[in-house]
Amino acid sequence: MSQNKTVATSVDPKSFVDALEHKTRRADGLVLLELFAEVSGFQPKMWGPTIVGFGRYHYTYETGREGDFLATGFSPRKANLSIYIMPGYQDYSEILSRLGKHKLGKSCLYVNKLADIDLDVLRELISAGLRDLDKIWPIQPE
Repeated sequence: MSQNKTVATSVDPKSFVDALEHKTRRADGLVLLELFAEVSGFQPKMWGPTIVGFGRYHYTYETGREGDFLATGFSPRKANLSIYIMPGYQDYSEILSRLGKHKLGKSCLYVNKLADIDLDVLRELISAGLRDLDKIWPIQPE
């Protein structure tokens, strides 16, 4: 049975964000640390070297693959901010239509900078993702 390669680490998320060279990514990362903690009710935890996660869930697929993964979070990458909403964005078109400038991946939203989006709509999206994820796989605090 295969497991997720991205796992929680002991690195301090605030230190990770504070060390970002790109000043806009650093400033946006600090805003996201507070926003995700406020909306999720969870404290941040690093997942792998670059993902800041909030909460966790244990999944088991029909294939037998299982593991733990962050319930929601973000990664301040060089090209953009990656925002993770589990279980994906398929049901969130109405919310996304109000978000602002973004691109979509399967469970990842790409934003150039927070100034391009409406943070209240992002709060709504994070909350909806957590609610829907918890219906499939119960969310646990870190």
